[in-house]
Amino acid sequence: MSTGSFTYIETTGGAGIKAWTNGVHVEEAARQQLINTASMPFIHRHVAVMPDVHLGKGSTVGSVIPTKGAIIPAAVGVDIGCGMCAVETSLTANDLPDSLVDLRSRIEAMVPVGFNDFGDTPSKLGEDGWRPLADRYRAIEDKHPKITARKPKPIANQLGTLGGGNHFIEVCLDTNQAVWIMLHSGSRGVGNRIGSYFIEQAREEMQRYFISLPDRDLAYLVEGSSLFDDYVEAVGWAQDYARRNRDVMLQEVINVLRATLPPFTIRREVINCHHNYVEREHHFGEDVWVTRKGAVRARDGDLGIIPGSMGARSFIVRGKGNPDSFCSCAHGAGRLMSRNEAKRRFTLEDHIKATEGVECRKDASVIDETVGAYKPIDDVMAAQADLVEVVAELKQVLCVKG
Repeated sequence: MSTGSFTYIETTGGAGIKAWTNGVHVEEAARQQLINTASMPFIHRHVAVMPDVHLGKGSTVGSVIPTKGAIIPAAVGVDIGCGMCAVETSLTANDLPDSLVDLRSRIEAMVPVGFNDFGDTPSKLGEDGWRPLADRYRAIEDKHPKITARKPKPIANQLGTLGGGNHFIEVCLDTNQAVWIMLHSGSRGVGNRIGSYFIEQAREEMQRYFISLPDRDLAYLVEGSSLFDDYVEAVGWAQDYARRNRDVMLQEVINVLRATLPPFTIRREVINCHHNYVEREHHFGEDVWVTRKGAVRARDGDLGIIPGSMGARSFIVRGKGNPDSFCSCAHGAGRLMSRNEAKRRFTLEDHIKATEGVECRKDASVIDETVGAYKPIDDVMAAQADLVEVVAELKQVLCVKG
């Protein structure tokens, strides 16, 4: 049933679903995943679905899940605190060199990508900046030592690193030809370990109390239990780590531009927003836990970032505070197909053509990130016109991928 701005999906015996998906593709598997989530007894009012929705691990990407008295760790996922960061500079297109090859190389030399980190280099935050994060993490680790059972790399040395997959650093131009820096990353390996550990703990809780679920990824932790409290503490720490990770990388990219390009200033506040996280919020008269899995908070006046893909436009947006969406919006274009399907369907020549005019990787290893693997960003933006307004429209000229 469509109400104009969103489509309402009724479920049998569960909460409803409000989906801002008019004009965009929604695969049947994602629809069923959403119905399974809405069937959980602790959903508050309804599940909200953003136009970049697609099937995800643990939970549907592009979903907003409000819960009372419980949190589903797999819905938050393992890239806890993943999100975006962007800032406008006083530079213009005329300040950029004709070739951006050297600038991309300099950024890649300053910000470790893929599986790389800073090795033995101390934290980029410095001792005073790192110590509060380290002390909080040590308290989590003391209660749950299995989080670090796999002998991970020192977490201080991954702070300020990009990772791989769909994470990126971009230099963009807006419609006034102003230069922006934009990047996408999360809590790296430590967030993955925290998420994986508590997902398994939730599954064990379901087995312990003989709770049957429509999907094992809907295993949950009950508010009031010590495990729930420990998860909230750990996920909050990972979200803070992810935000600082983006802060550090942004400063490194600014430093590269300052050493390479004419003098410039930062023209507006830095926008730094999560899109994989859980927070306590107030909606429809009650305090609830809101899990945004591939969704950005868009309260009235909130600034957010909705990126396209390697060759598509991105948008800086301001939230309209739509209550039905739990004050949320999309986090990007959203995948149109799986990574394997993209590799089967697109050739390297397709990717080179799609990223024409962008200084970026043009090799077979990034074909799964090519433009055609994602939904058309214009359709995604049109479907959520009542959730956000566009502040700036960006087009990348340089893209760093892990």
